[in-house]
Amino acid sequence: MEKRKTALCFIDLIFLAISHLGLYVFADNFILISNDRNVLLSLLISFVICAVVNIAIRYVLEVYKNIWRYASPGIYLRLIISDFFTGIIMLLVDILAKPIRIGFASVFFIVSLHCLISVSARLAYQFLYAKFNANSESSVVNTQKINVAIVGAGNVGASLAEELIRNPGSHYAPRFFIDNDHYKYGQLLNSIPVYSPDDKILSKIKAFPIHEIIIAIPDLDAEKRSKLYDKYVKTGCKVKIYDYPIREGSEQAQRRSLREIRIEDLLFRDTIQINDSKAKDFYKDKTILVTGGGGSIGSELCRQIAKLSPRKLIIFDIYENNAYDIQQELIRTYGSKLDLEVIIGSVRDAARLDSVFAEFNPQIVLHAAAHKHVPLMERSPMEAIKNNVFGTLNCADCAEKYGVEKFVLISTDKAVNPTNVMGASKRMCEMIVQSRGSSNTKFVAVRFGNVLGSNGSVIPLFRKQIENGGPVTITDKKIIRYFMTIPEASQLVLQCGAMAKRGELFVLDMGKPVKIYDLAIKMIELAGYKPNEDIMIAEIGLRDGEKLYEELLIKGENLDKTDNDLIFIEKDKPFTREEIDEKLDILRDAIISLNVNAVAQALHKVVPTFKDPSEVNAKAEASKEMKSIK
Repeated sequence: MEKRKTALCFIDLIFLAISHLGLYVFADNFILISNDRNVLLSLLISFVICAVVNIAIRYVLEVYKNIWRYASPGIYLRLIISDFFTGIIMLLVDILAKPIRIGFASVFFIVSLHCLISVSARLAYQFLYAKFNANSESSVVNTQKINVAIVGAGNVGASLAEELIRNPGSHYAPRFFIDNDHYKYGQLLNSIPVYSPDDKILSKIKAFPIHEIIIAIPDLDAEKRSKLYDKYVKTGCKVKIYDYPIREGSEQAQRRSLREIRIEDLLFRDTIQINDSKAKDFYKDKTILVTGGGGSIGSELCRQIAKLSPRKLIIFDIYENNAYDIQQELIRTYGSKLDLEVIIGSVRDAARLDSVFAEFNPQIVLHAAAHKHVPLMERSPMEAIKNNVFGTLNCADCAEKYGVEKFVLISTDKAVNPTNVMGASKRMCEMIVQSRGSSNTKFVAVRFGNVLGSNGSVIPLFRKQIENGGPVTITDKKIIRYFMTIPEASQLVLQCGAMAKRGELFVLDMGKPVKIYDLAIKMIELAGYKPNEDIMIAEIGLRDGEKLYEELLIKGENLDKTDNDLIFIEKDKPFTREEIDEKLDILRDAIISLNVNAVAQALHKVVPTFKDPSEVNAKAEASKEMKSIK
């Protein structure tokens, strides 16, 4: 590294010497140096001073740190600025050092010529390096280049094209840009033509032929991104995106990269980033217990909490494999900086929970442990009640007994007018939490929709079915659902926990619902197949307890606003503790009977909004939710 810097300095000194020599050659033609002075001595002193000043300034501006074969315009600008300041200093020196003055014109000549030679030499080196490496690639590699069209002829698209052209190992050959700025039509960008995105562009893509299309437009919202994808996927080309790689549960990367389009990119909704300093301060230096901490939501809650500098994080889960995975991930990330405790146990076991609360005295409890799979819970309703309802009761009782500050229940949109055992059991959990408004512990419930990529969700299922060659199975072509990302859901939970007072039921503005059939179509296309040709889509009928749509969580007349425009509080008159105790007794008796029908009847009795799915589905076409996607 130091050798390279020294070599660059030496080359620049040669350029500076050439500049002074040029002044000497032309001194007779231009009155640059007075005839009554020793020209050579003046130029020699000027060369020494200029060399010291120029090299020093270029070091300060980190000109010599850059690898010039990949230099950007900004790096060349630094070089020009360094020479500008060199000229200013040399003029001051020339004014003060009267015996060796060479004059303003001479300083201007030397500095300008030196800058011109330095920039030209570097540009020539950059061009020749790229040319040489491109020519040195084997003919086999060159014939395997993938022709691409870049959508977006702005700064992002231009930088992508430049990167693909310069990189000799790149498998991509940018052939033209597509941009909706009519001033750019027919122009060249990096020697690549710019075309209009009119109807003719599709035939041009096919005729060229273009193999892949890259979307390189910054700050593109999900709906526009999806429209662009739908337009260009019709060409039969693979569509990619030049964007920031975002990993679940991590900070956004600082550099754009070329990546595959994910289904998350095409849902008609942008990920909501909830970043609240008050929430961060709330969790700092607190002992926090996460039940179900190894699950999809629970593990992400643990990741987010670990960033907030808690005093202690306790992960409580019955499934040891998941608990182990998140434990090892957090240890790798934080080491001894995070005080972490992982405990295996079930929320059904009241004694086990009691011992954990007694030992660690958590200040905040995030209750994510639950059975959530709708069809499985229809077959095993007693297990849903034992785990979801009585597991929540056990956690809530321990929270009160040991003086927990806040207790946050993770709920679901399926608790809204539930049509299945899982949804009804979660609605009962909400009722338990809401009944404790007078408690010293502040209880709150957070309700949101389906979570992308969570265990057992539709996207991993579709992905596996596509990998296996299909068919992709959907229950009904008309079915719709709301979606959010795992980090988004977790951030919502944490912020609601921080703002909670007592007894609230928080809901999130989920945006537009997504048609599951459209989701299947896009996932098949993203995998490079043609829907219903390469990969078939099979309609298998609604499952037990399933409805065509989840009802809107946001209904203005039933909600209060919060400081966050996306978070609302549902107005819902809570049941009293006595009423909840009566309902719990009914459920206990049903469980003891070991009769599945008796358990289902008991749930209908204790959850007034529990409806038969056929009743809801019969009115689906007239619902606001179904109409919103037409």
